Amino acid sequence: MDVVVVESPAKAKTINKYLGSGYKVLASFGHVRDLPAKDGSVLPDQDFEMLWEVDGASQKRIKDIADAVKDSDGLILATDPDREGEAISWHVLDVLKKRRVIGSKPVKRVVFNAITKKAVLDAMAAPRDIDVPLVDAYLARRALDYLVGFNLSPVLWRKLPGARSAGRVQSVALRLVCDRETEIERFVTEEYWSIAALLSTPRGDQFEARLVSAAGKRLQKNSIANGDDAAKLKALLEGATYRVDSVEAKPVKRNPSPPFTTSTLQQAASSRLGFSASRTMQIAQKLYEGFDIGGETVGLITYMRTDGVQMAPEAIDASRRAIGDQFGSRYLPEKPRFYSTKAKNAQEAHEAIRPTDFNRTPDKVKRFLDPDQYRLYDLIWKRGIASQMASAEIERTTVEILAENKGEKAGLRAVGSVIRFDGFIAAYTDAKEDGEQADDSEDGARLPEINRDEMLAKQKIDASQHFTEPPPRYSEATLIKKMEELGIGRPSTYAATLATLRDREYVTIDKRKLFPQAKGRLVTAFLESFFTKYVGYDFTADLEEKLDKISAGEMDWKQVLRDFWKDFFQQIEDTKELRVTNVLDALNDALAPLVFPKREDGSDPRVCQVCGTGQLSLKLGKYGAFVGCSNYPECNFTRQLSSEGGAEAEAIGNEPKALGTDPMTGEEITLRSGRFGPYVQRGDGKEAKRASLPKGWKPESIDYERAMALISLPRDIGQHPESGKMISAGIGRFGPYILHDGTYANLESVEDVFTIGLNRAVTVLAEKQSKGGGGRGRSAPAALKDLGAHPDGGSITVRDGRYGPYVNWGKVNATLPRGKDPQSVTLEEALALIVEKNGKSGGAKKAPAKKASTKAADGEGATKKAAKPKAAAKPKAAAKPKTAAKAKTASVAKKSKE
Repeated sequence: MDVVVVESPAKAKTINKYLGSGYKVLASFGHVRDLPAKDGSVLPDQDFEMLWEVDGASQKRIKDIADAVKDSDGLILATDPDREGEAISWHVLDVLKKRRVIGSKPVKRVVFNAITKKAVLDAMAAPRDIDVPLVDAYLARRALDYLVGFNLSPVLWRKLPGARSAGRVQSVALRLVCDRETEIERFVTEEYWSIAALLSTPRGDQFEARLVSAAGKRLQKNSIANGDDAAKLKALLEGATYRVDSVEAKPVKRNPSPPFTTSTLQQAASSRLGFSASRTMQIAQKLYEGFDIGGETVGLITYMRTDGVQMAPEAIDASRRAIGDQFGSRYLPEKPRFYSTKAKNAQEAHEAIRPTDFNRTPDKVKRFLDPDQYRLYDLIWKRGIASQMASAEIERTTVEILAENKGEKAGLRAVGSVIRFDGFIAAYTDAKEDGEQADDSEDGARLPEINRDEMLAKQKIDASQHFTEPPPRYSEATLIKKMEELGIGRPSTYAATLATLRDREYVTIDKRKLFPQAKGRLVTAFLESFFTKYVGYDFTADLEEKLDKISAGEMDWKQVLRDFWKDFFQQIEDTKELRVTNVLDALNDALAPLVFPKREDGSDPRVCQVCGTGQLSLKLGKYGAFVGCSNYPECNFTRQLSSEGGAEAEAIGNEPKALGTDPMTGEEITLRSGRFGPYVQRGDGKEAKRASLPKGWKPESIDYERAMALISLPRDIGQHPESGKMISAGIGRFGPYILHDGTYANLESVEDVFTIGLNRAVTVLAEKQSKGGGGRGRSAPAALKDLGAHPDGGSITVRDGRYGPYVNWGKVNATLPRGKDPQSVTLEEALALIVEKNGKSGGAKKAPAKKASTKAADGEGATKKAAKPKAAAKPKAAAKPKTAAKAKTASVAKKSKE
């Protein structure tokens, strides 16, 4: 019996069925070892020796594999067909050799591009050795990423407090996002006008033509710069006669795009389906590993980490047969289509992403898939089959029109197109991705019959004002496309790179657009100023090219590391002498639009408006950067550095805004702005009490009563009828809450803190206790939807946690896929998510107890402990407010109720 090692248990189960009883298929569950996340894991002084570590979970899996190999006839390594798959096989073999279980047993490496019985059996019949150059490329890449991360990140921590990390590819991707934001900030909007005429033919058919020339000069997009020029041209056209100067009808062919690569799949899934890159890869992985269809588990698509655009000859033949059967012979070109990639540094080592069987149409497999899986498979199938279909035939008509008015002439043009034969469009319609400009010449409406030299009648002249727009922010799709064009990163790294940028809070996503945060822009500005070479697009792409040459056996991997480390180490050493003032000066210049936004009165944005003489500058504090005055401590002006430029913070931060006086203490209540945002304060000095404005409260909305209500928190609600102990309401680190005898319960909104009465508070606490909550744990979110009973007992619900909606079954919490509507979740989908979650947690869980635990109420998993809200904001302790202050709080509560 031979032992076969693959990555995933799902894959192992399927392949075991294909191979039969003569084989034992075991899963490694991905990588079995990695470099420990600490200094000294890569040793440049010892010729880049790498010290690997097997984690606890992998120890058991390695033991299982080793035990099986001891009693086997041989070992077959059948991990994925890419660099990471080759590395996993190498790691497994290296560990087994060190455990001395291989001996003289034969070791074979097999690869297959699809999980189908034929593909697997064909691969087993054609084994090979481990691809050493491919492993060397992996080792070089892993060492480089470690050396950059573990040497550059500490520099950031020392010189730029609040920064999280830097990375070889991550930092360059972040630079792309930040550079685009800088372009947008520095973009100067310009006015321009366009003029269109609604004309009619002698037969009464109307169409629109646009002004393209005047006074013998061709007009560009911005040629008509103001309303006066537009009015003159409009007047010319109003009184003009119109004659058709020429009509040209030209046949045009549109060819299909190649099948998907990893990056083009991620781009299309983002633009068409709204999937993130990581979500796309999760679904694609499942489609690759397969489903039980007709009693046999079969993969639906080929391997999904690839930059190849060509399909295997047998797949091309199958697609052509499917085209003839499903669309007809008219849609089948005479010869197969062959593609080559245009991406920089593409290896094209594998096939493009395609269906494993073109006869499995999306409709035939729909009942086996969940909605998102179906949508992605539908996209892959249509793009794959369209790639081998006939070209679309389009007739494009261009009409040139001459307008004359008392000797003055102008030219107008009308463009229209009509599809004479849809060709590949019958299967897949190409769509412009986010940020791409549509081609108006192709998308013009169909024109009526128009003949040369005939006169046209004017119906209406429109002059429209426009303003130039800055380049659009990147979406995940367009950022991936840009990275691919520049040769930065590889298909398998794009999703992980984007996830890291989000996790580090360097970027946020709003309406599918990437917005760099202040923290991310600071890191980028620092690296561009002091590590320019290492965030350079060309340098990063050249390094990727060297890694590709290593994988092709054309370069020595350790020599690449030596060359890189020599210069990089010296750069790190040079920064040790770097003074903080040098850092701040560089960041002030690089981030001027962010740090010093323009003022409406046109005054110097760097002059402090509090003291009038100090210069504003970035300052570095324990928790990151903020803006402060050079006259500190005489002037204590500070402003939080925000991604929006901080204009609002400066508006209230110029000087404290007096709101009134506390009637009991006589201290002034003021609205201020600090490095962490706007806040209210009672009194002055170190003992002054402060309270930050809750999320959603705008500084302009704060009046005396709201400020008094906020500064008087925590608010006593009343004594609990059973214990006699006080129930209070406040705003803590994790939002609004009520507190009774050490038990916290979350409130739905900040306003509830000021309005909740005793009866409701007792009810909220009782609900918390009934769910098993106690102490300082977070209360479980209320169920959004009850899906029914689990087969093993216990109800399944959909809830909304801190990190988004999730499915709950007892102690199991499974996060919903990004973009999934919580109300659309079905019981079957929920069961699948729970099974997947249990698998990740290491095995099936038993049916839940009657009362669900409050742990992991935020959907982050059963092992994540609930957060502990604190009793109140902690700027400074102060004496408990007197009765009059509480009366003001009650007044606000009464007004809120009314």
